[in-house]
Amino acid sequence: MIDTRVPVVEVCRGGSGDVAIARTLGRLGIPVHLVAQEGVWTPVTSSRYWTDKASWDFSRPEEDCLAFLLDFGAKLEAEHGARAVLLTTADWVAIFIERHSRLLQERFVFPKPVRPVIHALVNKWDMHLLANEHGVPTPATERPASRADVDTFVESRGFPVVMKPADPFVGPRRSPKIIHSREQLLDALDREEAVAGSLSVVLQEYIPGGVDSVWMCNGYFARQAGDTLTFTGKKLRQTSPTGVASLAICLPNETVAAQTRRLMDGVGYRGCVGIGWRYDSRDGLYKLLDVNARVSGIFRLFAGTNEMDVVRACYLDLTDQPIPETTLRPGRKWMLEDDVVPSLAAIRSGRLSLTDWLRSLRGVRELQWFAADDPRPGLMWFRDGFGIHLRSALGRLGRRGEGSASRAGG
Repeated sequence: MIDTRVPVVEVCRGGSGDVAIARTLGRLGIPVHLVAQEGVWTPVTSSRYWTDKASWDFSRPEEDCLAFLLDFGAKLEAEHGARAVLLTTADWVAIFIERHSRLLQERFVFPKPVRPVIHALVNKWDMHLLANEHGVPTPATERPASRADVDTFVESRGFPVVMKPADPFVGPRRSPKIIHSREQLLDALDREEAVAGSLSVVLQEYIPGGVDSVWMCNGYFARQAGDTLTFTGKKLRQTSPTGVASLAICLPNETVAAQTRRLMDGVGYRGCVGIGWRYDSRDGLYKLLDVNARVSGIFRLFAGTNEMDVVRACYLDLTDQPIPETTLRPGRKWMLEDDVVPSLAAIRSGRLSLTDWLRSLRGVRELQWFAADDPRPGLMWFRDGFGIHLRSALGRLGRRGEGSASRAGG
């Protein structure tokens, strides 16, 4: 029997994985409190499993954000008689917690790495250096200081290349891009310098292969070194060429799990983590793509044989309760409902048949938004925009079918 008296605070800065935290802990009877952006109501905020919801303007100065969280934690501690567990699915919040851990630990409980490392893991160049230090394969990567460095990298690696912000928290938010030509690269670098004020990017070689060459590892690294929980799986589809998984499956991969443990143990990491790897058929290596040094947005893909996931393991560890043994459930699938739109686009273009799409959904055991015991997030997600796009896609698909039938009849 789990002791559920200690509350949890989830700090939400966008994304969709927060609703899964409310559900996985709320279903156990654990009080889960949400802190979300002031004035923003999303499907995440509508879950019935939030015990309470508080709003805050995250654009305010950092010292104001810290004071707000400390005050919020003090109120919960007075109410529950214990410091709350502090969680997030956002990189910015994870870095904020690490930066202010000395003060925050007075009111909250959260995993603390052996040394500050979260910002380094989020920084694409520092992550690359840490991986090299601990013998973990990565794509060929360069942080160019000049256009000459860019030319040298392109001459050695060719196109396409992947361009990423070196530090996603320097300058405006930018997404990774796949660059296919020199002209496209120079234009992207010009815009980067204009927006960020400097050439703050990394260039990576593009590893050939489809989305199903991308593997994932979700883990929890407990306070006691060596007490680790790791699950592995792979992407089946994603929302865009560099986007998040929209359909994924649990599959065993000991190489990916071992490399995850080697890196995280090597840097002294503690807490929940989601790591992306890509299999390179040219040399047979699994190469590190990204480290999400916080709760992964798709952690519920990796629910073990007893429904144990990394968030539940984290709660048990931080409340001094034993983590029960669990094992991977091979073949278990998870789907983000946004998968419907790119799938319909692929069906319209002939790249995917309706039969193959329906066959791919076999084994889906959990959706991101829809849940029978918590329907409001799914209904709100459908209402607020996505339903319009879906109905439009279905309409175009129907018109295509009518046109084909008309031509056949003629």
